Amino acid sequence: MTAPLAQDPDERFDVVTPEGEPTGIVKRRADVHRDGDWHRALHVWVYGCDAQGPYLLLNQRGRHKDTWPLALDVTVGGHLAAGESVEQAYREVEEEIGIRVNPEALDHIGRRRRESGGNFPGIIDREIEDIFLLRDDRPLDEFRPNPAELEGLVRIALDDAMLLFAGDMHSVPGTFLRASNGAIEDIQIDQALLIPTDDAYYLRVVQAIAAIMQGVTNAHL
Repeated sequence: MTAPLAQDPDERFDVVTPEGEPTGIVKRRADVHRDGDWHRALHVWVYGCDAQGPYLLLNQRGRHKDTWPLALDVTVGGHLAAGESVEQAYREVEEEIGIRVNPEALDHIGRRRRESGGNFPGIIDREIEDIFLLRDDRPLDEFRPNPAELEGLVRIALDDAMLLFAGDMHSVPGTFLRASNGAIEDIQIDQALLIPTDDAYYLRVVQAIAAIMQGVTNAHL
């Protein structure tokens, strides 16, 4: 049976400089990752608050992804297609987790340059990522994660996320929404499931969310 298409190798990306400036070159996704070209990406971290307090949503990457299958990652992450603006790439939110968002509700907290390679033969991934936060308090079962992209969504208390990302806890409880059938179950979230970073990225995101929930209006990475 053919595996679901987790990514299109023929999708076109704009090649940019390490500073994120356009070069005028357009290449296939597969070729960009083969050659290690810099390209643009969008990250949207979704958080919320309910009777138990503030929480964060992570996605568990699909098992057919070409990098980091089944790892825990940013709630919504996607590449900018050739000619696409960051604003146009907001479509990724609905495509991945099934909700429509008001662009004015997205808080831009910074830009990150990420380079990874060696973990997956033949792939060198160099991204310029625009980072956004989105508050959405809806219940977990009202999200519709796309099973072609995600295994599911994981909800984790913000305080637990802080401990996990800081390395003060190796495992914390969470709630998992399975993309394939909408089932919800309690799980343990292990630090080993996170995509490794060398810039404390996950921790800095949670700190920015905590600052916003405390009334800071200019939180950033």
